[in-house]
Amino acid sequence: MSTTAAAPWDRIEGKIQPWHRDRLAVIYVRQSTPQQVLDHAESTRLQYGLTQRAVDLGWAASRVLVIDEDLGHSASGMEDRPGFQRLVSEVGLDHVGLVLGVEMSRLARSGREWHQLLELCALSGALLADPDGIYDPSDHNDRMLLGLKGTISEAELHLIKQRMWNGRIGKARRGELAVPLPVGYLRRPDGEIVLDPDEQVQAVVRLVFDLFEELATINAVLAFLVDHGIQMGIRVREGPGRGELVWRRPSRVGVQNMLRHPAYAGVYVYGRSRLDPRRRRVGRPCTGRVRQPREDWLVYLPGVLPAYISLERHERNLERIEANRARSQSMGALRNGPALLVGVIFCGRCETRMVVHYQRGAGGKLWPKYECCRAKADYGGELCQQLSGTCVDEYVTDLLLAAVEPAALEVSLQAAEQAQHRRVEVDRIWRQRLERADYAVDRARRQYQLAEPENRLVVRELEKNWENALSERRHLGEDYDRFTSSRPRVLTAAEREQIRALASDLPAIWRAPTTTDTDRKQLVRHLIDKVRLTVIGDSERVTVSIIWAGGHRTDGELVRPVARLDQLSYFPQLAARARELTAAGHSAPTIAKILNEEGFRPPKRRERFGTQGIRQLLQGLGCVSRQERAIRRSATPLGRNEWWPTDLAREIGMPRVTLFGWIKRGWVTARQLSDQRRSWVIHADPAEVDRLRQLHQQSRGHRPRQAWLDHQQTTIIRSEEGTHDDDAEPQV
Repeated sequence: MSTTAAAPWDRIEGKIQPWHRDRLAVIYVRQSTPQQVLDHAESTRLQYGLTQRAVDLGWAASRVLVIDEDLGHSASGMEDRPGFQRLVSEVGLDHVGLVLGVEMSRLARSGREWHQLLELCALSGALLADPDGIYDPSDHNDRMLLGLKGTISEAELHLIKQRMWNGRIGKARRGELAVPLPVGYLRRPDGEIVLDPDEQVQAVVRLVFDLFEELATINAVLAFLVDHGIQMGIRVREGPGRGELVWRRPSRVGVQNMLRHPAYAGVYVYGRSRLDPRRRRVGRPCTGRVRQPREDWLVYLPGVLPAYISLERHERNLERIEANRARSQSMGALRNGPALLVGVIFCGRCETRMVVHYQRGAGGKLWPKYECCRAKADYGGELCQQLSGTCVDEYVTDLLLAAVEPAALEVSLQAAEQAQHRRVEVDRIWRQRLERADYAVDRARRQYQLAEPENRLVVRELEKNWENALSERRHLGEDYDRFTSSRPRVLTAAEREQIRALASDLPAIWRAPTTTDTDRKQLVRHLIDKVRLTVIGDSERVTVSIIWAGGHRTDGELVRPVARLDQLSYFPQLAARARELTAAGHSAPTIAKILNEEGFRPPKRRERFGTQGIRQLLQGLGCVSRQERAIRRSATPLGRNEWWPTDLAREIGMPRVTLFGWIKRGWVTARQLSDQRRSWVIHADPAEVDRLRQLHQQSRGHRPRQAWLDHQQTTIIRSEEGTHDDDAEPQV
């Protein structure tokens, strides 16, 4: 007696219960890539055919749910699958009675996702089914079998990837793997890589590298391309127009990729970036590739591809791009700002690159200040040294102009030739664009003339294309006329003569309004490698060491502006002379005149001592003039905790003129004597002196008036006899 074996789908063994059929039967449809969806249509058809199998198992057609959102998504766990997430949600909500698939690998090839689905199905009572049978995840034997199927599926994926990777890397090491080509290259049908046959494409690529050699920054190159209306020729990589040449506006990313890509130096590379799964999970599924350093590239084959530039020039471009990054180890890109030596100035004490800070002065003018703040920024220490940037820039500028003066004429001639060459090159690209537009017009005309006049459906479309080509050619010609009117193709005689005339007056060129701060910084970086500054102590003297391009060194010394008198290197001589003149009975105006005649100079960029400056100097030195000594002898002796303004200002460490301002505003307790000079006496006990000292040490911004009036004993005794200007300070 023979029996017919039952199909796997029919070996139900009582696992499907009526309450299972009350829930949904889910058909999960997936293919790993969009190409598989196109090429393996039979697999997709088989998965959709499971709908009838669910009906045969007892589910109503209306209770069968097909989830196919993951067509074209891999199940390796490296990317998000909206369909799988929907399946998991339905199972977790107890909506699913059966999940069907042609094989378990369709559901997941990742152990994490597979066991997550099994656990949810076991908790909700949902079943899983494939052509081999129906499985209950809550049953121990079925759970073991499903776990084994998931493990095999994950291992199978690994083996598939490993075989594909071995074939790919082997082909790449021979330089035969077809990798995406950058702008300016074309792959022939036989696989050979050649320069793009379009002359305009090659001209634009070479122009980008020449501009970067001259302008040194990606932003400057991009600005030049945009300003001159130059477009980038790009070959379409996919779609119905694959291989066609399209012209697009330049972008920063495009220019940067051109300068970084080793193919332009004739190098075939593979494995410049790796996939980092952690970066693909930040809501950006299309990213995740991380650039690798040169030593980690998988394939590096010089001399395989046709080159636009030499390998040495490519290395220089990479070094320049790296140097343009804003880091402590590099000079950084050229930016706006009047500071001339940004990126090339170093501290002579710790050999750290100094940074620039700007202070806005009167009229909005920016004043640079160079600081060595690495210890403060990294370790919370003190500033190593700082000084005004204006004096340093002026000192280096004078040396720089003196150094280039002998070669001024030669440089001017080279500049004229370079400008002429650049204009010719840009004009050639424009003419190539016009030639391309002329060809498009002629092609549209020939297509129109070859069409049969009776076929009006075709003729009308060809006529429209011809008119569009004529319109584009007319607009392009008008743009070219406007471009040539503003930038003539050839330098005029007047322009050449102007260049030669300017060569004889380099300082005028340097300070001309048309010369930008970026131009000056660029010249500095071409000629100077490093400027090392060392402030001598805390004085106004600064030693400067300039290392020129080529290794020559120039040492010198400059004078910087300082904030205080005691920072001056000649302060001991100045103080001794001021004491001597005070002892001789000279007044403050007379002392100021004598010191100016003897060559002493005050700090803060001032050219001469004034009367007020001498009074502050004498106050700090503890000198009392003959007139003040006479006033003190003739006045009533001071009471307890009473001060002369000079003595109190010296005790607090503040200018006496500021203390008189406090007297006027009522911020200190003071009384006025009835002598001829209407002298002031201030009452301040030790606690009051500490309060005044603390307030003086606060910031010099706005101080609330009430903060100075909180002291309950603050009173002012003003004389009612006559009038007196409280702002006027008594003579010393």
